[in-house]
Amino acid sequence: MPDNSNRLIFSHKPQINISYPSNKRMWLVCLCAFLCVLQSALNDGGKSLIIAGTALFTALGIEFLLTWKNYRFSKIMDGSAAATAMILCLLMPNQLNPVYVFFGTAFAITVVKFSFGGLGSNWLNPALGGWLLVRFSWPSAYTNALGGFHDSIMEMSASANLTALDNNVTEFLNISIFSFLKVQLPSGYIDLLFNKNPGIIADRGLFYLLIGTIVITATGINRGWIPLVFLSVYGFLVSFAGDITGGLWNGDLLYGLFSGGTIAAAFILAAEPASSAKLRSGVFLTVILGAVFSWFFRYRCMEFSGCFIALALINCITPLVKMIEEKIFLSISNRGKFKENIL
Repeated sequence: MPDNSNRLIFSHKPQINISYPSNKRMWLVCLCAFLCVLQSALNDGGKSLIIAGTALFTALGIEFLLTWKNYRFSKIMDGSAAATAMILCLLMPNQLNPVYVFFGTAFAITVVKFSFGGLGSNWLNPALGGWLLVRFSWPSAYTNALGGFHDSIMEMSASANLTALDNNVTEFLNISIFSFLKVQLPSGYIDLLFNKNPGIIADRGLFYLLIGTIVITATGINRGWIPLVFLSVYGFLVSFAGDITGGLWNGDLLYGLFSGGTIAAAFILAAEPASSAKLRSGVFLTVILGAVFSWFFRYRCMEFSGCFIALALINCITPLVKMIEEKIFLSISNRGKFKENIL
């Protein structure tokens, strides 16, 4: 009979790089997401707040019902359900009927999270799972809620009235900074930080989302090199081959980064530890693949929220990466030569 007493199994993701306990990380993410929702709600009549409230109360209610017997309120206080709800609402269009948000949140908590054992055991990011349900179960409702948004900064600039803020800030940046670099920032990009058009909440609240990403990175909630690698690879591909006409080196880098939920994908979804690989090499590989697939789905498949689909696909192949990591770890450690840094 084989001796398995010395067999090492990776059952959970090591968190030794995280400086805060799980509950504090979750609630801080909720706060950063809420600021983004609040910015979006300021010019949509409070619709973004309704979507966030629907997701939040649904997630907390379902978590309470599923854990009441054993945990009472302790599971709710860990913040995982609230964080899932707030991240999910960032991925939703602000004009979407809250009924769809309810079903997406219920699916995220009940199926994606709890059916696999709860926090840390899910192979798919619960918020991504909820988004996938809404996006592909009710595609017309989702697309209509985006308001027929065109994936082109030229079309947006031509059809929208540029604000005085955009013109003034652009002129100031061109005079004070970009003039020394001998480049000029076109008008229209500052408005992306304060977008008033129908769209996903992460894009409409981009200014406060960027502030939130600074807080998340500075406090060590995520691993700062992950969004850096993701945005570097994605940005290169957008610049090199992001022109929908097929030309090279004509891609609109700023628009590629400031729309389509790219910032939320890089700093929140791609850097989420529970559904990622364990070893630095495995994480590096999946982040690069996520960036490549994000570019492919958005600029070749013409899916505006291609980053979300790409990262969901990466979540699907991550268990295979983990299995390979475990075999490599065991093979090397059995020879006493393991030198891989564990995240």
